[in-house]
Amino acid sequence: MAGVTKWTGREAELLRQAMRKKQKEFAELVGVNPRQIPRWKRRGETITLELENQAALDTLLAQAKPEVQQLFAALLTERAAVEHDERAEELLRKDPSTRRHPVDRKVMTFVEEGIYLSGPDNRSVWLESYLIDVYPTTNEDYERFVMATGHRPPQHWPGGHCPVTLANHPVVWVTWHDATAYARWTGKTLPSTRQWEKAARGPRGRIYPWGNEPTAAKANTSEAGIDATTPVSRYQSGVSPYGVFDLCGNTWEWCSTEEEPGRYHLKGSAFTSPFERAAPSLQNAANATMKDNDTGFRCVAPS
Repeated sequence: MAGVTKWTGREAELLRQAMRKKQKEFAELVGVNPRQIPRWKRRGETITLELENQAALDTLLAQAKPEVQQLFAALLTERAAVEHDERAEELLRKDPSTRRHPVDRKVMTFVEEGIYLSGPDNRSVWLESYLIDVYPTTNEDYERFVMATGHRPPQHWPGGHCPVTLANHPVVWVTWHDATAYARWTGKTLPSTRQWEKAARGPRGRIYPWGNEPTAAKANTSEAGIDATTPVSRYQSGVSPYGVFDLCGNTWEWCSTEEEPGRYHLKGSAFTSPFERAAPSLQNAANATMKDNDTGFRCVAPS
């Protein structure tokens, strides 16, 4: 079932459409004045509903038939995908440091050469300039790769096809070898741990992408209680100084840096991780053949 962490007018309207109810019927089910429904629709995501209304909508969704829940999830994903594309196009228009990669069509942003503060002890490290994907590789991105190359699809895709409800979520159940194969197909590479960390912390060594305050609400970690991946453009307040999303939480991300033969570094933490593991300076590693429901990747390219 598609969960909603915060009901706005937009989500309420999408649930009404999924239930195929007229505004008056829907108002009766929620327990509000019928005049509220067109107001919620008009205000969209700019209005957060009262707690009692949110509880009523939670109950409606939980008790809805499976086909209604599936349609609601599809409508949510469709809207999120449109917003994702709109934000990507806006980035490309407004930010001269961004560009679209010619193979996988992902938006990448420029990280300048120079020193940044690395690791828990903030050592000064020099890096050449590079480009990094603004968003993690999504299921939709990975499906294009699978279709183009015949590479095996992730195990959570029913029938080997990307589920529409997860199109703009980060791809998971991929090994380091799978991630490297995707990167090779695009002509990019997986980031080194240093490239990944600089993109997350900026040149001045922020503790978190958004700053130095430990604000768990800015990332999809275990404290959020979602217990699943979320759309890659969801946490807009959690972006890094370079405008890169999801560098804390959602999924661990494979890097090209080898800890020891056959083991590679992972960065970023995941929806399964406590927030205390989310700082980009922290280290993690796994066997290259490991795959899980909380592990994905993004790519880098020469500038």
